Order: sequence, then structure tokens, then C-alpha cells
Amino acid sequence: MLYRDYKTGVGLRPKHYHLFEEALPKGIHWVEVISENYMLWENHRNDRPLKNLLRIRPHAPVALHGVSLSIGSADSLNKNYLKCLKSLIKDVEPIMVSDHLCWTGLNRLNSHDLLPIPYNGTTLKHVKERVDQVQNFLGRTILLENASSYVEFAHSEIPEWDFLVELSRKSGCGILLDINNVYVSARNHGFNPMTYLRAIPPALVGQVHLAGHLDKGDHIVDTHDRQVCDDVWKLFQWWVNNNGLQSTMIEWDSKIPEWSVIHSEVSKVERIRKRSLEQRRPNNIRSNREAEWNVSL
Repeated sequence: MLYRDYKTGVGLRPKHYHLFEEALPKGIHWVEVISENYMLWENHRNDRPLKNLLRIRPHAPVALHGVSLSIGSADSLNKNYLKCLKSLIKDVEPIMVSDHLCWTGLNRLNSHDLLPIPYNGTTLKHVKERVDQVQNFLGRTILLENASSYVEFAHSEIPEWDFLVELSRKSGCGILLDINNVYVSARNHGFNPMTYLRAIPPALVGQVHLAGHLDKGDHIVDTHDRQVCDDVWKLFQWWVNNNGLQSTMIEWDSKIPEWSVIHSEVSKVERIRKRSLEQRRPNNIRSNREAEWNVSL
């Protein structure tokens, strides 16, 4: 499940297309795109985005990241959506295919938001069966990402992190571990993010996300429109120290800055990796597994 050959990636956005047309920029090993933006929908077959992506594809391994699979919905799976996704996978030959552990709509109405699910045995069985259907149809393993949340269900009986791990083990899907989302949800719901991270077996993780958020004081909004905060970097450093470096991506989805700003964030990933390798040397007396970060909630 670990994609260690694809160290550091970024979200590919039209503003920066020109930088990827001939080769990958320095320090970048792959790119991620939002799947829905490149699908050829039956009722709106605009192929220009896909053509742009296919011009870049020979130089850049691509990960497809969806926002509308709605794996946790009570609706039946959208067959047209899956058909379009499978066609996109055939065209792009992605290194990874992912979506979110959430639901996004009901009765075929898309909320365009990543909505939380109740974490209990009934939901686990339901989502596991749907993941099986998706993976069988696509003919490949998918990754599911922990989404940021702002409310919780009274019917939840299982911690989110245990639910995610059990779903991965039962269905064979991988985990896309968004450390920023862990931090956002921890602040919003009052749990320790370290509890979440310690519960995730690294062998189940195929990708790590890092992003910025808006801190409103009494809650956090997951905005993806600014740099990663210091506390999230500290959590990422702990993760790398104890579990090695999986494929890691910087997300920046709105208020897209100049490339130099994003590249500066990418460079921090490499510095953390080097710092971790230094700490792992045999003459370093302190064990990585004893390393701890005091993250203020």
C-alpha cells in the first residue's frame, strides 16, 4: 500500500499548468487532480480539461482525488459516476485513486460538501459493502480520506480512527491520511490528534495530505487557502519520525498563490524527511518512538 517512490506531490491547478508541460518542477514527484474536473460526463462532454491533463501526464505521475463518490450515502451508488471515473482511470493510468469517507448527497442531489457519517457497526457494514462494489467495478484498490468535521452524530459508537482502520482492514481499501483534517476535527471536537495518529497503522496508509485552515478561535474551518500551520507540521514530523515518509501532498485549493509559495511548502516536507533520517541514525540515542510533540489544543 505504501507509495514510497512517489515522495512529494502537489495539487495541479490551471494557474500552474505551464510549469508541468515539459517536466516536473524540482522537488515534485507527482501531481493530484480532482477527478470530477476531468471526467467526460454524458450530459456535458467537455474534453478540454482532460486534453490539458494528458499533455502533462507523460511528465507527471497523476493521482485522482474524488469529491463526489458519496461512499457513506444511503443512496445506491451512482453508476454513471463510476462509469465516468473508470473511463478517466483508463485514460490517465493514475498511480492512486482516492475519495473521502463521507457522504455528499441524497436522491442524486449533490450538496457539494463532505458530510460526516455516524461511526457505528451498522454504518461500517454498509460502507464496507459499498467499497467492495466500487473496487470490484474499478478493478483496483482505492484510498479513503478522513474528512474534516464540524458536527458529530449522537449515534456514533466507534471513534473515527478505529472506524477508518476497521473499514480499511475489512474492505482492503487504503487510507489517505489527511493530518490537517485530523487537527481540524480534533480542535472542533476536543480530542487529542495524537490519539488519532497513534491508532493508524502506517501499512494501511497510501498517501498523506497537508493543507492550511482558517482558525476562528472556538472552531477551525478547513479552507485549503493558506500555508500549513506550525502545529500540523509538528504532527507530520511525529508521523514521519515514527512511520517513515509515505507519498505526501500539499493541498491548496483556493486563493491559489504564486508557485514560489507552494514550492516553499513542498520544501518543508523534504526538510522534515531529512531531519527524520538524521534522527534514525544508529548513533542517535533517542528512539524515534519515544519522540513526542506537545500540540496545544
